[in-house]
Amino acid sequence: MSDLAARTCTAFRDDAHLASGPLADVALAVKAALEAAPAASILVFDDATGRVVDLDLRGTAAEIAARLAAPTGPADQPGAAPAERGRGRPKLGVVAREVTLLPRHWEWLSAQPGGASQALRRLVEDARRNDGGRSRARQAQEAAYAFISAMAGNREGFEEASRALFAGDAAGFADQSRSWPADIRAYAARLAADAFTQG
Repeated sequence: MSDLAARTCTAFRDDAHLASGPLADVALAVKAALEAAPAASILVFDDATGRVVDLDLRGTAAEIAARLAAPTGPADQPGAAPAERGRGRPKLGVVAREVTLLPRHWEWLSAQPGGASQALRRLVEDARRNDGGRSRARQAQEAAYAFISAMAGNREGFEEASRALFAGDAAGFADQSRSWPADIRAYAARLAADAFTQG
């Protein structure tokens, strides 16, 4: 199961906001809406990325909620024995991946206090702190663009609004999206907020 279960989502029925909140809650709202109107056109968006989320709505409400519940560890299961710790570092959410560097980079990293891994973590944290909000702005632009492409791609002002979004022009974005349905406009503005506040 992915970490999407822990994120919040927003559902739209046609051009209108249907539900927002944790994925499981939104999925249940979507299921209820589809039971009431099976031909309804409903899309669910990940609030972090603006991308469409595919939902498996088979089964009862309890089965859907269980399938989409945030993942729990074995210790959270009734009757489960605590996991025995092996050698090495405690589980801190560390993910091992390959990093390719030139020999001089490896030499510099190995000479740093704490070794290469700790030095890389420090470098990443420093870069995140000192990027002036550029990463946050870029993520907001990408999320807002993913959403408006799905919900407003054929609407008046889409191209101009997209250009304003990537230019960081909040007034231009609002002006070019003014003819869009209110709920689409509001959610797009919410996703794009950090794109317009770059430091």
